[in-house]
Amino acid sequence: MITKKMLNIIIKSLFLYLVFLTNVFANQDFDHWVKKFQTTAIESGISKKVVYEIMSNAKFLPKVIEYDRYQPEFYEDTFTYIKKRSSSRKIKAGVKLYNQKRIIIEKIEKDFQVEKELLLALMGIETNFGKYLGKMDIVSSLATLSYDKRRSAFFTEELLILLKLVDNDIINKDILYGSWAGAFGNFQFMPRTIRNYAIDYNQNKTIELKDTEDSFASAANYLKTIGWKQNQPCFFKIDLRDNIPKKYLNSSARNIKNKRQVNFFKKYIRNFDDLKIEDNLITAIIIPDKDIIPGAETLSPAYIVFENYEKILNWNRSLRFALAVCTLKEGFKDEI
Repeated sequence: MITKKMLNIIIKSLFLYLVFLTNVFANQDFDHWVKKFQTTAIESGISKKVVYEIMSNAKFLPKVIEYDRYQPEFYEDTFTYIKKRSSSRKIKAGVKLYNQKRIIIEKIEKDFQVEKELLLALMGIETNFGKYLGKMDIVSSLATLSYDKRRSAFFTEELLILLKLVDNDIINKDILYGSWAGAFGNFQFMPRTIRNYAIDYNQNKTIELKDTEDSFASAANYLKTIGWKQNQPCFFKIDLRDNIPKKYLNSSARNIKNKRQVNFFKKYIRNFDDLKIEDNLITAIIIPDKDIIPGAETLSPAYIVFENYEKILNWNRSLRFALAVCTLKEGFKDEI
């Protein structure tokens, strides 16, 4: 007679066996995918030497799929998300880095017309000022996400770009370690961003994105190129009236809609007179918790956001990420 304990052991054993078989078949399919990708990469003009040398060690990483499905931007409410990323401890660490690298950071701020506080905020949130650059093999990370069906085309293109960067001696193949998503360096640049915006600021013939000079300058170059406007606002927290039409309430970072000049929204904002906003600025209203919290109060928290806010969305397509960056940026203003 089979006892309950024995039945539980059998069920658990069967489950583990099924997991084992799933991983075996996934790895077999992944190996087949790698071979097809190698052919594609070579046909795109990347040298066989680089393709085979780098892709020969690519592995399927199930943990990467887990991370992709469970990002904090998808489940943390706005208050929690911002508080974690703009603490006094974070500000203190940023001020320490600034004091150590003051001359080069201020030179980059002047050269690119991008505030030092913004650069520090981005680095602080992305890698805690270089302390958490990531230890994952980004080739395997990108290959896993390319093999996965959710955003295969995007990550396949990122992997091809990465191989081209190595093939052109822009990136050292021996230091390809970073985040689970394939991002790299102090500011967590994806390969496409490296190709388009990274620069050899100190002119030593190598782009070193784990180095202060090249990484800060590359981040500043990115922001300047996409249209960041120095000394313009990012957002203000607002108290909305109940009479605001729902069409003006944005809860998705993919497409901020129904933008208007700031005075248009005056009749819908209780604390409008306290904000002291220039009349000609183009704005929109966001309610970031509505997309992740079932039954969230529609009108709170709410923010009026500006063009600079949308530039941060280009960096990371998350309403909460952009709010956290701008909050931390303001936190540095009184300290440096």
